[in-house]
Amino acid sequence: MRAWNFAEELGRFGPTAHSSAAAPSLAEARAYCAHVTRTHGENFTVVSWLLPRRLVPHFHAVYAWCRWADDLADETAGGAQSLALLDWWNAELDACFAGEPRHPVTTALSETVRSFGIPVEPFRDLLSAFRQDQVVTDYDTFGQLLDYCRRSADPVGRLVLFLFESHRPECLEPSDAICTGLQLANFWQDVARDHAKGRIYLPKEDRDRFGVNTTTWREQRAAMRELIRFQVDRTHGFFKRGACLPAMLPRQARIDVELFLRGGRAVLRAIEKRNYDVLTTRPTVSKAKKLALLVRALVG
Repeated sequence: MRAWNFAEELGRFGPTAHSSAAAPSLAEARAYCAHVTRTHGENFTVVSWLLPRRLVPHFHAVYAWCRWADDLADETAGGAQSLALLDWWNAELDACFAGEPRHPVTTALSETVRSFGIPVEPFRDLLSAFRQDQVVTDYDTFGQLLDYCRRSADPVGRLVLFLFESHRPECLEPSDAICTGLQLANFWQDVARDHAKGRIYLPKEDRDRFGVNTTTWREQRAAMRELIRFQVDRTHGFFKRGACLPAMLPRQARIDVELFLRGGRAVLRAIEKRNYDVLTTRPTVSKAKKLALLVRALVG
């Protein structure tokens, strides 16, 4: 299997690729999306094993679109270049919804959005979050961070609801809660990694409340632990609000959603077990633990 190299993919299928090339067939487009998923989506590949076979190519199409958008934002030069590439990806999305897809990913996605009646708004929201990443590297308030999560995480859950034909009003709030919780858990897990990239997701109002200074927080261990404890406890609340969702979904969807829910909680427990130290080493969930989570989700 050819390894994923986004620079090569951008050269093959990006805005500078030969524009007169014929659009791929649906079969070719779906094969490409499956390749993106297998080579760049380890966790999603596990989830896809549990999906009904008829849904797998549609999940691959949505995942591949999100993967390309994310890599255009994070795996390119950043700043103006990344914004221009995201504008190009938005134009490809327009072509997709106009029924004139040109890219392998949007060719597959076009069939998916038509089959499930998916609107363009979740994709637009995701692109707006990716654009924001190019210009915003710190957040003053938790409300600002939640607005970012509303566009960077919640649309993914809503797309999943469409694919499971469960996009009902009563499912939206718990789905959003789970997705926001997953995004927040990832932020607290990756505090050190994000800081090395020049990004800080711990809101300034919370840093000020606990007396944490980002330039000296490695020396402020006690204050930093209390800040992370506060964020972890708050994030548990999102998963608690979303815990009702699996029971509201068709049987075929419950295991996947339960697995995401348990996985998010496992990340928080990993942080707790390290006494909220997220700067020395990155708290992670071991492969054995992930397998145990999967088994419990299946049994449950």
